Amino acid sequence: MQFQVLGPLSITDGGDSVVLQPSKPTVLLATLLLRHNSVVSTEFLQSAIWGEDQPASAKAALQNCVLRLRRIFVKYGIANALIESVPGGYRISIGTAALDLMRFRQLLDSAEAARDPDAELRALKEALALWQGPFLSNVPSDVLRRDEIPHLVEERLRAVERARDIELSMGRCQQVITELWTVARAYPARERFREQLIEALYRSGRQAEALAEYRAVKGYLREELGVSPGSSLQRLEMTILRGDDIGPPVPDDRGALEGPAAAAAAAGLPPAEGPPAPPKARAALTAPPPTARPIVPVPHFTGRAAETASLVTRLTTGASRPVTVVLSGAPGIGKTALAQHLALLTRDAFPGGRFLVPMSHPDGTPRSPGEIASALARREHHRADDGPDHGAGRLLVLDDVTDADQVRPLLPTRPGSAVIITSGLGLAGLVAAHGGWAHRLDTLTEEESCHLLAAVLGAERAEAEPDALRLLAAGCGHFPLALTIMAARLLTRPRLRVADCVAWLRDDPVTRLSLAGDPRLSVPRVFTTALDRLDPLLADAFLAIGRCDRRRLTARLGGRLLGVAPQEAEETLERLVDAGLLEEEPAGEYHMHELLRAFARARPGGGDPTAVPAVPAATAAASP
Repeated sequence: MQFQVLGPLSITDGGDSVVLQPSKPTVLLATLLLRHNSVVSTEFLQSAIWGEDQPASAKAALQNCVLRLRRIFVKYGIANALIESVPGGYRISIGTAALDLMRFRQLLDSAEAARDPDAELRALKEALALWQGPFLSNVPSDVLRRDEIPHLVEERLRAVERARDIELSMGRCQQVITELWTVARAYPARERFREQLIEALYRSGRQAEALAEYRAVKGYLREELGVSPGSSLQRLEMTILRGDDIGPPVPDDRGALEGPAAAAAAAGLPPAEGPPAPPKARAALTAPPPTARPIVPVPHFTGRAAETASLVTRLTTGASRPVTVVLSGAPGIGKTALAQHLALLTRDAFPGGRFLVPMSHPDGTPRSPGEIASALARREHHRADDGPDHGAGRLLVLDDVTDADQVRPLLPTRPGSAVIITSGLGLAGLVAAHGGWAHRLDTLTEEESCHLLAAVLGAERAEAEPDALRLLAAGCGHFPLALTIMAARLLTRPRLRVADCVAWLRDDPVTRLSLAGDPRLSVPRVFTTALDRLDPLLADAFLAIGRCDRRRLTARLGGRLLGVAPQEAEETLERLVDAGLLEEEPAGEYHMHELLRAFARARPGGGDPTAVPAVPAATAAASP
């Protein structure tokens, strides 16, 4: 049995993981785990659980909370003896293998003690891989967020800085740009990340972008904080302006080395080389090679019961032949979540392993089949001596596929193997040519949407505002991504009413479906990526349809709207259906999900919506 606090608080038993519901026992457990193997005073526990609104008999209430936590332990087969009642408070006794936080710190110690930079980097990456999602997002405690979480986040950020320093000192500049771009945007006031990004861009031959990034951080520091960039950043700017190589380590005011030079010196390596010559043209971004990641549980997976049962059967009854399943649908509809859920449910059928392979770069551009195949081949090579399971059937989740040609070389050929493909496209041609099953996902039902919100927020909070919960689900268009974003927002704001969130979302029903700390959790970003992948004329057709007042379209009405013949309009509508941006109804009618319609209307550019030809009501009524 293992506890995870580096993400949502969860309990894992073998391959099964349970994310705990937000509750007072959950806060109690998180507090004890964060101060593991130490006595935590009753006063601090009471403060962490109730804050300033402590009950009249806080000591008795705390004892009752401990009793409820022990009952949860019994439910999951955990020994009650883990929680000890000691003079002055309580203590949880636990070993390193049972708590990811202890393992994280053990790996940091190993990294610090390593003499070889490769070994240090491996330990740091293994430590950082333990962080899974928003830190303790299901633990509603203002006290923990104020007193405990910040210094743990600082530990993580220092590890990220150190790992990037080592990679820069090894000359892996292009490989770290994407990661540095993400972390620099997430922590804009942390100068070291911005400095690392600027250095990586410059060493990769991207002088103009490096200078633009320096000006951006300079403007941010002055406007938001009223300070100037530090001396290290200023020296880096002068180096770039002169087109010089980044020279030997420069001591700071205390005589210590700074940045990647410090990492190189500590590791006994020479300074990394600068660009071979002053750059004259921007080099293309080379993203890090894709890796096949192990499948992880999907927190609060909800609904899809019929689809799940059918697809599990298809995946597990094809032992004599390889199996292909295509999951398609609108962006944000939950394709990846369902694929991961299926992979976990069928784990016993694939002893060769289950892996998720991102088929797109972080910026949404597709990865080539060659680089994906090379990464998988390297994994197979490393597993060659893994034991009797090597060569056994495996399951791959090829996530966010952009066209059929991207996956044809990756389709399984070994009996007992399977692939789940998630894509905005239907990929009917791929299924027709190579066999398999295609399933198109729709939005969740109202009941499923409310269940998902309640699963994240907790039954007590959901039951207090059932009508507001239904309105919030409708405001999210019953899209799983949008529901997850709004539930996370409410979860991190325990005093915010659901009704307040509904009113706030109503004022801007698309843009506000984003979480500032994670660019992946953004409905506008996901929709924009899908739209940017379309042919420009097809994207314009999507925007025109979304801005039209008609909720249902036929090919003839579409032709009048788009100014083309009905046959050409029908082809356009079918292509939008295949891209997951339009839905087909019986009798040749088409409609757009309301959340996609709101996005189309809010989308800047793409022509003036008032210029889109309207379809007269009388004509529409007479049209087939």
